[in-house]
Amino acid sequence: MIPPVRPITIEDIEQARRRIAATVLRTPLVKLDVGRGSPEIWLKLENLQPTNSYKIRGAANAVAALSDEERARGVWTISAGNAGQGVAYAAREFGIPCTVVAIETAPQTKLDRMRALGATIVPVSYEQAWRAAEAHAFEGLDGTFVHPFDNHDFIAGHATMGLEILEDLPEVCTVIAAIGGGGLITAVGSAVKALRPETTVLGAEPETAAPYALSLREGGPRWLPDWKASFVDGAGGKSVTGRMWERMRPVTDGTITVTLDQTREAMRLIADKSRTIAEGAGALALAAALTGEAGEGPVVCIASGGNIDLAKFTELVAA
Repeated sequence: MIPPVRPITIEDIEQARRRIAATVLRTPLVKLDVGRGSPEIWLKLENLQPTNSYKIRGAANAVAALSDEERARGVWTISAGNAGQGVAYAAREFGIPCTVVAIETAPQTKLDRMRALGATIVPVSYEQAWRAAEAHAFEGLDGTFVHPFDNHDFIAGHATMGLEILEDLPEVCTVIAAIGGGGLITAVGSAVKALRPETTVLGAEPETAAPYALSLREGGPRWLPDWKASFVDGAGGKSVTGRMWERMRPVTDGTITVTLDQTREAMRLIADKSRTIAEGAGALALAAALTGEAGEGPVVCIASGGNIDLAKFTELVAA
């Protein structure tokens, strides 16, 4: 039985911080010099995590919160790459098996890294993966399911970065996070709105896959009829589920849609200014901030991940 949605509390987040302290990094918050006349922008460099993605926060907390009996059954998740790496990493820490129902269009780099962490890969289509995510089940797998975004402990783990942002930059005006399934923005929004409710929390979506923008316009969770795949494989889903709409709506203030060219430029800028690599989804927040729609700042942009093949990264930023 799928548990009902409930708010992520500060107590949940503090418990998560204690659980994952030995596993995750407290990532730096660095100011981005983008020249005079631009917003004051800071980058939360989650691409520096051990798995090069924020997903390790939620995965480590969700697996640690399981009972011994639940862990003994092994764990499985659904992923285009980053959640799978996070759950596989956490499973390896506990010495338990992990299976990833992986979207078959996931970059080879991400598939290779999941396998290197000990995960068994079950390739499926995007539609099959999304149906499994909505049903919280996949035929043939009987381990303990760790949902990659619609999971209370997973979200609470991600929310620990919200605490870090407020501790490092108490005067932050706006926080921007990429939206895929919705777990990241729910997490950060839950922490930020609890402690500094005047701070604006915005999503960032690619123009080819912006279901939250559509859902906000139409007043409820929607499927996107003209979704297109792109190099932004870690964000930009085909829909907002009813459960994630229930989670996201109270702790967010809107979303910004950006072009693929703006995303590529943000990837290049992050590499140039911070000397770190961001994948497409990891650069969405900066692309959104650079539109000016998020205000003058201080704006914190979450560089959510950096798992991209280097040849593909070079091709994109050179275009």
